[in-house]
Amino acid sequence: MTSNNNRGGSARFVLLIAALSACVSAPQGRQAEAAAAVPQKPQPKTNTWPIKPVANPPEPYQDIDQNEAPPPALVDVVRNLGQSFNGKVGIAVRRIGADWTVAWNGNALFPQQSVSKLWVAMTFLDAVDRGKLRITDTATITRNDLTLFHQPSAMMLKDGMWTTSYSDLLHRAMTQSDNTANDTLLRAVGGPEAVRGYLARKTIRDIRFGPGERLLQSATAGLDWRQDYSVGRNFYAARAKLPMAARVKALDRYLANPPDGAAPSSIVQALARLKQNRMLSPASSRLLMSIMSEAKTGPRRIKGGVPPGWTYLHKTGTGQDLPPRSTGYNDIGIMTAPDGTSYAVAVMIGSTTRPIPERMELMQAVSRAVAANHEKR
Repeated sequence: MTSNNNRGGSARFVLLIAALSACVSAPQGRQAEAAAAVPQKPQPKTNTWPIKPVANPPEPYQDIDQNEAPPPALVDVVRNLGQSFNGKVGIAVRRIGADWTVAWNGNALFPQQSVSKLWVAMTFLDAVDRGKLRITDTATITRNDLTLFHQPSAMMLKDGMWTTSYSDLLHRAMTQSDNTANDTLLRAVGGPEAVRGYLARKTIRDIRFGPGERLLQSATAGLDWRQDYSVGRNFYAARAKLPMAARVKALDRYLANPPDGAAPSSIVQALARLKQNRMLSPASSRLLMSIMSEAKTGPRRIKGGVPPGWTYLHKTGTGQDLPPRSTGYNDIGIMTAPDGTSYAVAVMIGSTTRPIPERMELMQAVSRAVAANHEKR
């Protein structure tokens, strides 16, 4: 608020300036003409409002209750689930808008597999936010761009090529976990280094990004990538011809230090920031979360335990099997209660010999525990 004394002082200052200006004599005769004839430099415009907001503004101040603690019952459930499961498992739950995370093996690195498609999608939409790419632009896929395992887009190639929009590829990668769609987006943003750079800029630690689907999967199996592995069952045939000792050694090496490893606690932090528009612009955040809500994969993983009235958007990941071991069986996402409270959840099974129904039951137990303890708040 401005005081009356300040307004009086300002008025006297203006009168003083006017008086001093009147004492200065104006140019006369030729001097005045010469002054008028000198070309004046154009002055920069100052009326540039409204200022266009930057695509990725600094993170806003987060007003968080530092004294809030997680529900003790949820802590007990997560610990008991982690201890009792026969396999290496990581669990993390973070209430979005609070400053707590409940975790079991939360800081260990687990193979992500297709969970890593989330970081490709974020990197792509960040490039859209910064005006580097447009979601309506198109890409042409040829046989040389095909990958392996799950790639429904391979069926779209006619006469050896297929052109579609980045928007379509983003939906295919995130809802169907289409490997070729994802690798096409990865090339568009500049490859693995671009994704690593994006995560670094967003200060997300303990989330690695591997060399891309083809190199990651072939190395995990003990093979060197060849493009003909993308056709039919050529990859499976080549893998089956390897000595078992070579396959075991390659898989052990991958699990010991996964190049696509990520910590569950870091993943739920990134999911929370996505929900808070701190990873992308609000428009891109809404788009990505809307696409994640349409995911077709893993309906009986975490989602299977989400109660009616709640929503769940997510991304799954599934690694290679070498019986009796299964690897990289994952689900990560955001659960939202009917009252609008959201929780970021990650369950990652690095390696186990337990059958799929038991893995699903573990994941469903986590989502049921989150919902049950939300009711007790």
